[in-house]
Amino acid sequence: MQPLRILTWHVHGNYLYYLTQKSCHQFYLPIKPDRPEGYGGRLPGFAWSDNVCDVPAQEVRNLPFDCILFQSQKNYLEDQYEILSPAQRQLPRLYLEHDPPQGHPTDTRHIVDDPEVLLIHVTAFNQLMWDNGRTPTRVIEHGVIVPDEVQYSGELERGLVIVNNLASRGRRLGADVFECVRAAVPLDLIGMNSEEMGGLGEIGHEELPQFAARYRFLFNPIRYTSLGLAVCEAMSIGLPIIGLATTEMVTVVENGSGYVNTDVTKLIETMHELLQHPSKARSLSHGARIAARSRFNITRFTQDWNAAFELAFSKLDLAPHP
Repeated sequence: MQPLRILTWHVHGNYLYYLTQKSCHQFYLPIKPDRPEGYGGRLPGFAWSDNVCDVPAQEVRNLPFDCILFQSQKNYLEDQYEILSPAQRQLPRLYLEHDPPQGHPTDTRHIVDDPEVLLIHVTAFNQLMWDNGRTPTRVIEHGVIVPDEVQYSGELERGLVIVNNLASRGRRLGADVFECVRAAVPLDLIGMNSEEMGGLGEIGHEELPQFAARYRFLFNPIRYTSLGLAVCEAMSIGLPIIGLATTEMVTVVENGSGYVNTDVTKLIETMHELLQHPSKARSLSHGARIAARSRFNITRFTQDWNAAFELAFSKLDLAPHP
């Protein structure tokens, strides 16, 4: 499709990285001094491509864009009225919802209630649980890129857990589940501020695939959140996935790629089995890699986003700027 000029905010760095990597569009990220929430722009830690540009927030209203992509409540309820012109607020608009409802799991109304905005959910579970009101929705599942040369070895007789800020995010992200399992199974925790729970700290995005490939399996302790990119990335390099049978995980981790259950005791038993029998882990590794590279390939992801942008324009019967 014709390249677009898209204004969006830096909300989830990993997602923004994949969204922009294979895209023909130009993405503009507003920045402010000291890089407050949403205004970090091209933060370090990612190999940003040339189609991602930082723009001072105070200049945004004077620039020509083709559409606006919101990624948080703050973007939609506050930021657009602060930095966009009235004309820009009438452009084709999309809202990328990264999470399931944080309030009541079935009766929470989404903040966007506008038939002229296209609401994108990252999993079918999220779309199902939100009350989307009058807003049209689409599901675009994750797409990831992992180096072809990285191969699963599983040489470490340990499991890996990748969760940011686990200590402060508590039960929803499974801090208590992690502690319970760690008492019975050798686990290493990585992610932002993981040191607070005895973890190894944050591993850079480019170093993570090679680092993770040495572990016997990935354990995802999260009770209730969206499907984590860490799970998709780990599967793509061949890590067997062990996790709770909740949210979208039950459709992603199927026989042959890992094991999910709501009984933590049974999860621990499976982890012990994989630690004691590397051949079983290698068998699951093969299945995980095949499943992930089919479901979460970046080409499908980019095509789905192009279709969403086209739909946003067709709703308003507008064409992008030449």
